[in-house]
Amino acid sequence: MKKFLLLIFLFVFPFNSMAHMAHYNKFNKIEMEILKDGEVIGYNFYFFKRNKNETIVTNQIKFTVKLFGATVFEIEGFGEEKYIKDKLISFESKTRQNKKEKFVNLKLNDQTNEFEIQGSSYTGIASTDNVVGNWWSHKILQANSQISPVSGSIKEQVVTFIGKEKLDLYGKTYDVEHFKLTSKDISIPKDKRLNFDVWFNKKNALILKVAYSRLGNWEYKVKKFE
Repeated sequence: MKKFLLLIFLFVFPFNSMAHMAHYNKFNKIEMEILKDGEVIGYNFYFFKRNKNETIVTNQIKFTVKLFGATVFEIEGFGEEKYIKDKLISFESKTRQNKKEKFVNLKLNDQTNEFEIQGSSYTGIASTDNVVGNWWSHKILQANSQISPVSGSIKEQVVTFIGKEKLDLYGKTYDVEHFKLTSKDISIPKDKRLNFDVWFNKKNALILKVAYSRLGNWEYKVKKFE
């Protein structure tokens, strides 16, 4: 059974992991809208800058949830991932969540080939098999664990292929593959578990939509890429 599941995984992802960043050479910007219960409440933008073998991906996110006109939850953050070829060299982020400051400072130690993390929820080392949990990269669907881009915490995950579907998005129809991304450790409190539905378009190597339920129905949808 394990061999069978591995074959399915390889069929779904016929990518050369060492060429991962090459899939995004054509992009300068990815714009995602954030919706809660069908209403647009904010955005998540990714910007790409390149200089020879170096790629820098910056992330801007902001959204506000209001109830009866009063703000009950808000996030505003900025992050920067730096890659040399396909190798993540560093990641830094600062996030303000309901007036509380959160952060991540991640560096690659070349001698040990491990990530050194200082974060608001975790400080220590991590394997380079981890990926930063940002939605611009399909590599998140290939990893066994992810690093929170907000706090630096590490969560093991299980990715399940649901099936091939059609996705209508802003007047266009895409062929997508639907995945379920969940926490491996089910003893984690429900409000802290990973539990996402993800729709991936192989043609553009883009995650086009992410959905989850937590005090309402949330969606991240790619509105524009260039």
